[in-house]
Amino acid sequence: MGQREVERAQIICRALKKTIPEPSVELNYSNALELMVATVLAAQSTDVKVNEVTAVLFKKYQHAADYVAVEAEELEKDIRSTGFYRQKAQNIRAAMAILIREYDGQVPKQMDALLGLPGIGRKSANVILGNVYGVPGVVVDTHVGRVSRRLGLTAETAPSKVEKVLAQLLPVEEWTAFGQRVVLHGRYVCKARKPRCDECVLMPHCDYFARQIAGA
Repeated sequence: MGQREVERAQIICRALKKTIPEPSVELNYSNALELMVATVLAAQSTDVKVNEVTAVLFKKYQHAADYVAVEAEELEKDIRSTGFYRQKAQNIRAAMAILIREYDGQVPKQMDALLGLPGIGRKSANVILGNVYGVPGVVVDTHVGRVSRRLGLTAETAPSKVEKVLAQLLPVEEWTAFGQRVVLHGRYVCKARKPRCDECVLMPHCDYFARQIAGA
């Protein structure tokens, strides 16, 4: 990884800052516990659907103990519309039991501790750490992976490897915001099936455009 790649990544970073000056996660939450639950529910679902569910859910369940005290079937019913509700309910209840047992009911601030919670992977952990605790991390979801490969920032497909490459290309203070900007860019501009290249500020720096569009 040379200076050219680093400079190119920084150009892309600056361009995204202009179009998405204040990036934020599109899940609604007011604290770490709510964001943790929302990230579990977001798996194989949409942020819009999760926000519909949590608008009611977070009024009913406000502490880790609330999720543990309720019957599994009731929690499943409350989150059913997000899909895979049985597994999600199981993960949430198990994670809450760990929080109560090991962390005084609070969501931990360490990556390793978060990864020990059922239903929480590196993507979700970075979302929580970056948005609630201010701990830098590059969130890599399907959008970030796709956009990073199209831009030519990496050829890696495994999220953990994409995260490592992007972290090497950018200064630490840019990690969280850059990841969130790329998520939004991928969601609304660089879409999987029909990328809106004519509206994209990154077009001059995009390998995908140069290869697939301009060369057609």
